[in-house]
Amino acid sequence: MSSTPKSPAAAGSRGNGIPRVIVATTALLTFISFWRAAAIVLNDLASSAYYAGGEAEGYIGKTAPWFILAIMLFSYAVRAVYVESCSMFVRGGVYRAVKMALGGTLAKFSVSALMFDYILTGPISGVAAGQYLAGLINDLLQYFHVSGPLSAGSVDFIAASFAIVVTLYLWWQNTKGVAESSEKALHIMKLVTVMVVFLIAWCIYTVAVRHSALPPLPHPRNLRLSASALGWLAHSSLPHMFGILAIFIALGHSVLAMSGEESLAQVYREIESPKLPNLKKAGLVIFIYSLVFTSLVSFFAVMIIPDDVRQHFLENLIGGLAMNLEGPLIARLIFHAFVVVVGTLILAGAVNTAIVGSNGVLNRVSEDGVLSSWFRQPHRRFGTSYRIINIVVALQVITIIISHGDVTFLANLYAFGVIWSFAMNGLAVLVLRYTSPGQREFQVPFNFTIRGVQIPVGLGLITMTLFLIAIVNLFTKPVATMAGGAFSILLYIVFTISERRGKRGGAAHVEMDQFNLELEGELTPEAVGARPGNILVPISNHYALYHLGNVLDRIKPGRRDVVVLHVRLLRRSASGENELDADQLFGSIEQHLFSQALSMAEKRGKSIRLAVVAANDLWDGILRAATSLQSSTIVVGRSTKESNEEQARQIGEAWEKLGDPKPQFNLEIHLPNGDKLYKVLGPHAPNLTANEVNLLHRLWLRFSDAVAPLEIHHHDVVHFALEEVQKEVDEGHEDIVVNRLRAHLEANQKKKAPKA
Repeated sequence: MSSTPKSPAAAGSRGNGIPRVIVATTALLTFISFWRAAAIVLNDLASSAYYAGGEAEGYIGKTAPWFILAIMLFSYAVRAVYVESCSMFVRGGVYRAVKMALGGTLAKFSVSALMFDYILTGPISGVAAGQYLAGLINDLLQYFHVSGPLSAGSVDFIAASFAIVVTLYLWWQNTKGVAESSEKALHIMKLVTVMVVFLIAWCIYTVAVRHSALPPLPHPRNLRLSASALGWLAHSSLPHMFGILAIFIALGHSVLAMSGEESLAQVYREIESPKLPNLKKAGLVIFIYSLVFTSLVSFFAVMIIPDDVRQHFLENLIGGLAMNLEGPLIARLIFHAFVVVVGTLILAGAVNTAIVGSNGVLNRVSEDGVLSSWFRQPHRRFGTSYRIINIVVALQVITIIISHGDVTFLANLYAFGVIWSFAMNGLAVLVLRYTSPGQREFQVPFNFTIRGVQIPVGLGLITMTLFLIAIVNLFTKPVATMAGGAFSILLYIVFTISERRGKRGGAAHVEMDQFNLELEGELTPEAVGARPGNILVPISNHYALYHLGNVLDRIKPGRRDVVVLHVRLLRRSASGENELDADQLFGSIEQHLFSQALSMAEKRGKSIRLAVVAANDLWDGILRAATSLQSSTIVVGRSTKESNEEQARQIGEAWEKLGDPKPQFNLEIHLPNGDKLYKVLGPHAPNLTANEVNLLHRLWLRFSDAVAPLEIHHHDVVHFALEEVQKEVDEGHEDIVVNRLRAHLEANQKKKAPKA
């Protein structure tokens, strides 16, 4: 416990030199299976099945399902580009990767397109969910003869109102910092799968009974391109003269079917080993699922819903499909309600993904110095980057209000961001083939080498196709072109001005840079300069450092070392980065945080050690850091999101997930009012109340006479009672045991409750 560390002295006084901060370059990550990764992506990607088919048919007619199918097949090629981008091991994420390949100007435009994509993902998903809800309300009102059909204006009002409510609810959840859960995503996808299986089976039965025909083949002569589908080409003869142009116009109106592909890059870091094979498996699962779900919905809608009726369901396609299946009306209504519940869950998940993704992207851009650190300032109570969240959600709510609940209007705008973010990613990967050859485990297939120079035919064709669709969309979606172009230019100007101001403020930045960053592969007592048995104090918000103050007040110099740890939570930021550079892990926000901690230590004349580590799960990161540092005590502040007991339970669950042998820790939860909760992580003797001790003693006295002349101890009574409980459970009576235990706990709660 008193071994002397080999490292230099701790940070305690600025007079002794520049304080050291140990930055662990190996992130402490929790990993998920490829099934969970696929579920997370499908929560975003599969949501497009609810609106993509109807939007495409509204522009190109009954041949739309074939183009949706073509886009879903093409999505596998686009996914291969994302797999290659994930395998390049580019440090620093999306902005630095694109900047390295294309330069700062195009990198800013690329991020602008991605942000436009994310800001539109929320509104279109929320409004689409609202359209489905309004459709169900409309059918129920007519079924119970309450009123006639709702007007189009009423439906749009319900849709917009619902979208705003969902967006504001998720804004508050993200402001509080409530984390995403792969478990929740998996449960939602299980529910979606049940709905999809029922839908496909019922549709097949309906098609068989009615002998429905397939939609018209995707030949140019079968395309019914309306004036709104042609946009600025409405008065041009080019679409009629060149069939291939008409095909690309149709593909451009169907591209929403693969929106959400960028989510694959977000989860790459979290996929368990072997990462790349599991990423490919996840990609295959996503491809098959989305191909079956999204394309079949479009085909069955055209085959089952009569043409004149279907025009009223283009923004509520699966709802219309449910109500036009073969079977009794009450069964169709129940299934319609199920479709709406599932749709609300998955579309609300897409709204949340949009907020989380936007927050992640802008945080990363801010860390790279393109945006001022003002945007990343933590919330006084929750410690989240609330300013970015506020800006993103405000833009989303304004977009919903402008749309008046019209999915078609939002789909046009959304398509701009989707296709241009895909195209820019493809171009960046293509350029990096030449500027950064090698360093990748996977390449998009169809590569040829001529005189030592690799010709990436497959990647080139995919990128060219994406750019052709994107360029055609510029002419066929004029509103989206103007809005998307204006947004991209505006965001580019903001990025440029902010970056230049940041460079001009370099002198001030250097003045703040009072820490010496030392990179270490892993946290160890020797690297940090702390002895085993140290006290670990995680900090995240400079507004809430009272627990550190309490530790510094009581600790005696030389007795035990104090390690102050900041866990940088890695967000899903659509970047697919593997690692972050030191300056991204330790920016101006972290400097201010550690400056506050150092100031508190100096005022008390105490020494502290400073460390930063990256993790994607807070409690897992803290416990693994404590294990590596051989800490004996972990001191945390009260959670602003959960109760004290829930916070302790979550920490306990994270401890259970540690690898064996699990170390035992003393856990202290400090409250702002000075109160403290003490827990022990790991197997330990329980704290028995006086009543429990008396009960144990009475049983011991009773059994001492009964088993005489055998000798019995108090622990024998406890051991016997535990084995009896285990025996009942093993004999299949666990439900009875649980019910008795629940009754016991409820009785205890009633005893503790204050009397009126």
